[in-house]
Amino acid sequence: MRVLLNRMTTTGARTGVGHCALELLNQLQCVPGIQVTGFPSDRFMRWDARIRRLHQFLASLRNRWKPSRSVLPLRLLRELARIAYFRTRRAYHGWLQALHREAFFGTAFDLYHEPNFIPFASSLPTVTTVHDLSVFRYPQWHPQARVAWFEANVARALAQSAHFIAVSQFTRREVIRQLHVSPSRITCVPHAPRARFRPIPASAVAEMLRRQGLPERYLLYVGTIEPRKNLLRLMQAYCSLPESMRERWPLLLAGSWGWNFGAEQNYYESEGRQHGIRHLGYVREADLPLLYNGARALIYPSMYEGFGLPPLEMLACGGAVLASNLEPIIEVIGAQGHLVAPEDFDGWRNALARVVTEDDWWLQLRQGAEATARAYSWQHAAAQTLDVYRRVLHVGPSATIEQRRLAA
Repeated sequence: MRVLLNRMTTTGARTGVGHCALELLNQLQCVPGIQVTGFPSDRFMRWDARIRRLHQFLASLRNRWKPSRSVLPLRLLRELARIAYFRTRRAYHGWLQALHREAFFGTAFDLYHEPNFIPFASSLPTVTTVHDLSVFRYPQWHPQARVAWFEANVARALAQSAHFIAVSQFTRREVIRQLHVSPSRITCVPHAPRARFRPIPASAVAEMLRRQGLPERYLLYVGTIEPRKNLLRLMQAYCSLPESMRERWPLLLAGSWGWNFGAEQNYYESEGRQHGIRHLGYVREADLPLLYNGARALIYPSMYEGFGLPPLEMLACGGAVLASNLEPIIEVIGAQGHLVAPEDFDGWRNALARVVTEDDWWLQLRQGAEATARAYSWQHAAAQTLDVYRRVLHVGPSATIEQRRLAA
């Protein structure tokens, strides 16, 4: 069985989708009898990084000298930079299109798996993963261009995909109800915490906090900062706590500014920063498990999720979780965390105060955290995904693609 898996989301600063795609790819590549290839290839990714650096350099040359008053040599240099920029860009896109045609319309693969909803056009049997339907249910939480692109391509995605994978039963029900997909065409395969998310010795945590200049005690939010993550309400609830409490327990925000973050950023700059909130930005993957381990609790007030990976990662580290009472979060962590309605300002304020003042309650939230997280693993997710591939290709557990072709 030869599978092509799109790994474009795994490049750069990865979000949850990118992390999950990479974990699945790594696990599937360890399974005997199946060949899983990421698109683009390693060779392309190396050249892609070099070409991007070249384009940045050429663009800086073009912008450095204005043609109106520059001396002749500089004008010539700028023109050469312009020509080189557009020619390398044209060659780059031509190369990418040729690789795409060969991979998605050739005979090198038996199946294509798209881990981020809208697949590339392809003649291969396609399996598509759906993380959530927020772009359709709540378009106000997304850029108009993104909404328009999804709306323009969803019909093709539905027609092209032989089978869908939903990351939770909640998302599976939404796809069936909202997109009218037959229940027989969609399977639930939950995400899982990565192996590095586990309890870590306090000495290693303390060393990371010292190195990063972070406080010894803190509350933690992990995720992109954008409207649907409900950070404005969280910051307001936190800032309403007594000053002594905030001084002892600062709130760290680990995540990049996302889309339409103006209200959140304005509040952070005008109120949050001076009341104990600290924005860390994107935290590198090696430090994130340590950051979870050092936190008194993870605060996850999101308005909508398809799964909710950070709460599960916090449980895998043995930590306490305060999260929204959304269906997928209840599905994943059950009664393990303390759940609050996203709009309940007093509920969030009271939970924040309680988790930093009541040690017995805090320890109760942590009891059983690791056991809850152990119910999820990427090995199991890979096995379930492989079962979907076999059903789509009508291949038994031990049959090869060649045997299936001979049988046909």
